[in-house]
Amino acid sequence: MLAPLLRVVYPVVWFVNLFVQGILRLLRLRPPASGPQPLTQEELRTLVLEAGRFIPPKHQTMLVSLLELENTTVNDIMVPRHQIESIDLESGDDELRRQLATCHHNRLLACRGSLDDVVGLLHVRRILHLWQGDDFSRESLEAQIKPPIFVPSGAGLLSQLQALQEQRERMALVVDEYGEILGLLALEDVLEEIVGEFTTQSPHRPGEWAPDPEGGWVIDGSAPLRDLNRKLGLNLPLDGPKTLNGLIIEHLQELPESGVSLRIDDVTLEILSVQDRTVRSVRLQKLALTADNESVL
Repeated sequence: MLAPLLRVVYPVVWFVNLFVQGILRLLRLRPPASGPQPLTQEELRTLVLEAGRFIPPKHQTMLVSLLELENTTVNDIMVPRHQIESIDLESGDDELRRQLATCHHNRLLACRGSLDDVVGLLHVRRILHLWQGDDFSRESLEAQIKPPIFVPSGAGLLSQLQALQEQRERMALVVDEYGEILGLLALEDVLEEIVGEFTTQSPHRPGEWAPDPEGGWVIDGSAPLRDLNRKLGLNLPLDGPKTLNGLIIEHLQELPESGVSLRIDDVTLEILSVQDRTVRSVRLQKLALTADNESVL
């Protein structure tokens, strides 16, 4: 039915196009080049989410995570300073052997006394022949240490991933504007941001959550907010603190005590334990909204 109508109006359309092109030539204006327009990042993300019937859920999650790397910083996924496993080069030979024998990572941060005096990164597997022999010493150990790589706080995760690839490194130290070490950026953590968790958990990083018999979840205070939002379907704010402990302290504006409860959006938080001025464990419950938008447990 449209074909006859198109033939009737075609002369009118041709004349209008000819008239407009003549005016543009007189004004020395060039019309925009015709052709497919590139999709924006948000449009591409929406396209992936809407194509759920054609993309397996696991692949869909990976694609969305990959697109979100552009808006992710190293602070979002770095290992916090207090969770970094290191080896103290000022220790005796026997203590150095013990630290190497009980370490839980293939790469260790080597320092002198504390993380304020970092020497570099040590590949544990490369020193096994020294460890088993009689020529093991602090000097032979230091000869295997590589200088560390530093990245600024707040740097984009995607750009730093490219930098690690170019330099063929797997770790970097995140520092603030004063040069203080804030955390450790590992290639494994970047990959987990895309494909999900796949490595074994170190004893130095305790379990972040477990189901609570009374309902809800028992959460470790050091749990990253990004992981909580993703795995528990929450909507906790991400523009400020990066951990649950930091969010609670910012909300209360004081150091909390055990037994204190608070509500953030549709989530209730009950502080179960506090140690060393930080929240160690929290009972979290998500409120259900009724038809009148009233929150109920």
